[in-house]
Amino acid sequence: MNVALASSAALRRSVARTVLRKPTGVRYNSSATEKKAQDALAGAQKASGKAWESISKFLGPAGQKLGNLLGGYKEPLVYNFSVAREVVKRIYVGEGLQPPSLSQFAEAYRQIWSNATQVAYWRGIVQSGQVTRVGIYGLQAYGIYKVGEMLGRRHIIGYPVPMEHH
Repeated sequence: MNVALASSAALRRSVARTVLRKPTGVRYNSSATEKKAQDALAGAQKASGKAWESISKFLGPAGQKLGNLLGGYKEPLVYNFSVAREVVKRIYVGEGLQPPSLSQFAEAYRQIWSNATQVAYWRGIVQSGQVTRVGIYGLQAYGIYKVGEMLGRRHIIGYPVPMEHH
């Protein structure tokens, strides 16, 4: 048996034992707790398989090569990714986090636009010496935009242009 697979199996058993362990002095409905822990573990394993399939499909042949390079480490990596995703999801729900509403989004951009169109705002930035910081923020935004373009095109330099033969 591959060492990585053995360590992955041992990790899963250890996690299951930790989840299923009852603290002393506290009485739980053990069948309900065990059922929840087993369902959570089964869900994480199922999600890890789906996550690897979607990553492989997205990356295409490179994903297949990546899977071959990872070898026995693929399963623990995908499993840990799935567990981390579940933890983040539970924190998101538990803390009541949510994306901004459309009105909040519109108000933020309305404020940015009103500042950008006022000469007094720009005069204040230049006088306070913050013009460098604003320029760096603009450069970062432009860089992020360009990286997104490269990812969208799946090409680093320009669009493929057909050459005309004369």
